[in-house]
Amino acid sequence: MKLANVTGVGIGKDEYSGADVIVVFVTRTVPRDRLRDEDVIPDLLEGVPVRVLAIGETAAQ
Repeated sequence: MKLANVTGVGIGKDEYSGADVIVVFVTRTVPRDRLRDEDVIPDLLEGVPVRVLAIGETAAQ
């Protein structure tokens, strides 16, 4: 997945339902109407719910 603002992707559990989800890590959240269509993160990927988590800037340690 190569989208603007995305820094990583992982697998996790939904904090409310406990269901498996795909977690997309971004530097900051951006309203959908301010993103290009090709940079919008989908709500589902192959039937699996997607959650977006803003983690800020990252750097190797």
